[in-house]
Amino acid sequence: MVINTNVQAQSAASNLETSSAMLAKSLARLSSGSKIVNPADDAAGLAVASRLDAQVQRLNAAKSNVGNAVSFTQTQDGYLKKIAKALDRMSELAILAQDGTKSDADRGLYNTEFAQLQEYINSTRDKDFNGVSLFSSNGLDVTIDSEGTTFTMAGVDLGTTTYDDAISNTTVISSSGAAATALGYVKTAITQLAGDRANIGAYQSRLNFTGEQLQISKENLSAASSRIQDVDVADESTQYARFNILVQAGTAMLAQANTMPQSALRLLQQ
Repeated sequence: MVINTNVQAQSAASNLETSSAMLAKSLARLSSGSKIVNPADDAAGLAVASRLDAQVQRLNAAKSNVGNAVSFTQTQDGYLKKIAKALDRMSELAILAQDGTKSDADRGLYNTEFAQLQEYINSTRDKDFNGVSLFSSNGLDVTIDSEGTTFTMAGVDLGTTTYDDAISNTTVISSSGAAATALGYVKTAITQLAGDRANIGAYQSRLNFTGEQLQISKENLSAASSRIQDVDVADESTQYARFNILVQAGTAMLAQANTMPQSALRLLQQ
C-alpha cells in the first residue's frame, strides 16, 4: 500500500481523458453534421471530398452557362419567329402586287407595307443578348462539363446575301415584274430562315440534354462527397450516449480511486 503513487487513480484519469476526448469529438460531429471535424479524422477522405466538392461547384457553373445558352437561343428564336411572319407577309404582298387587276397606285400601297417590313427585319440585325450579338456570323462557345469542354453553336447571320437580297431597298414590288423578282428573293430567305430556326432547335435540344446530364452528375458527386463527409446522426448519437456514460462512470471511479490511499491512515492511527 503506497501513498505517493496512486496507480488506480492515474489509470482512471487516463480512461476519463480518453472518454472525454471522444465525447467532445462526437459532440463536434453532431453539432457540425460532418464526420471530418479535423483533417486528422480522415486525411485521405478529406482530400477526396475536397476534390469532389470543387467538381460540384464547377458543374454548377457549367449548368449556369448552359442555361444562359438556352436563354440566348430562345431569344434568337423569338426574333426569328417574328421575322418569319414578316417574310410570310412580304411574300403575300409580292403575290398581290402581281395581280393584273391592280393599278400601279395599288402596288405602291403594297410596296409601302413591303418596305416597312424590310426595315423591321433590317433593324433586328443589331439586336444583342447581354452585349453579345444575336445575329452575326460568330459562333458561340458553350461550356458543357466541369473540365471546361466546349462546343460551338454556329451563328445566325442575318447579314448574308440571302437575307440582304430580300430586304434590300432595291427590292421592291412597285411593278408586276419587280414583284416577281422580289418574291423569289423572299422565298429564298424563308427557306434560309427555316433552316436557321431548325439549327437553333437542334442546339436547344442538345443544351437541354446537357443540362439534365450536368444535374445528374452533380447529384451523384454530391452523394459521393456526402458519404465521405456527412455524419450518420443515428450512429453518432449512439456513440455520443456511450461516451457520455463512460465519462460519467470514469468521473465516479476516479473519485473512488482518489479515496483509496486514505486507507493507509488507519495503519498510521493504530
